[in-house]
Amino acid sequence: MKRTSTANADCAVARSLDVIGDWWSLLIVRDALAGLSRFGEFERSLGLAKNILSARLRKLVAAGILEVVTDPERDRFPRYVPTAKGKGLQTVLAALWQWGEAELFTPGEMVRELVDRETGEKLAPIEMHAADGRLLGPEDVEVRAIR
Repeated sequence: MKRTSTANADCAVARSLDVIGDWWSLLIVRDALAGLSRFGEFERSLGLAKNILSARLRKLVAAGILEVVTDPERDRFPRYVPTAKGKGLQTVLAALWQWGEAELFTPGEMVRELVDRETGEKLAPIEMHAADGRLLGPEDVEVRAIR
C-alpha cells in the first residue's frame, strides 16, 4: 500500500509526520543531535540497511533538517549535521524520551537518562504552559481554526 503524503495537510502534526514520521528518521536525528555525523556511524548505531539509511538521509537533507558538510580532510566522506530546523527537534525527542521513560519501562529498567551537560542533573519534565505561565494539561488545550 502506497503511503499518502500529508505535506499539504492543514494540521501541523500531519505535516511534521510527513517529514519525520517514520522511526528511522527520528532515530537518525536523535543520533545526529548526539554528535554522530558520518554514514558509517549511523549505520553502526542503528543497524540499518544502507539503502534505507541513504533514503532517510536524503529526505532529511531535502527537508532542511540535516545538511551535508564536506570535510576537506576526507572529501569522500561527508558529514550530516543538524541545521537549526533539525536542532528544533531536540525538544520533541526529549518529550518522546520522557514519555517512553515514564510509560514503557519498569522501575529500575532504564539504563540511560537525559541530563544537562553542564550540571549532570536529570532534565525536568517537559510541560505545556500558557502564555501567562499557567501549567496546562490536555483538557486545557484545543485546536482552533485561525482563518
